[in-house]
Amino acid sequence: MSNPSAPAPARALARQFATFSGVGLVAAVVHFGVLIALVEGTGTEAVRAALAGFVAGAIVSYVLNRRLTYRSDRPHREATWRFGAVAAVGFVLTWALMAAFTRGLGAPYLPAQLVTTGIVLFWTFIANKLWTFSERP
Repeated sequence: MSNPSAPAPARALARQFATFSGVGLVAAVVHFGVLIALVEGTGTEAVRAALAGFVAGAIVSYVLNRRLTYRSDRPHREATWRFGAVAAVGFVLTWALMAAFTRGLGAPYLPAQLVTTGIVLFWTFIANKLWTFSERP
């Protein structure tokens, strides 16, 4: 996966994104588990269920990304509200994209969630790297 001839910062960034993606996969399993359980188990509307899944996945994501991806020493009192702000934007993106795909286009909820997750993945990686878990000045 990592190119040995690439400059060290590029390799480090690639490793960090791979770790972030792995954490994202774990968080997505939680997210999708809640989504499917609510839609199939309780008949909850797909957009509402997707948002509940998003919150559950966000909690898992914070804990694992803080420890594994960014190895941040930023105090929780700073990192949690920053993570919350980034997640809030991701939450709104999730709502808008899921509504557009499922309500607007009539797409099935699982493929819609896959596409939505991919888009939100890039936003959250960049924002968390540059702001939430960045080194303190």
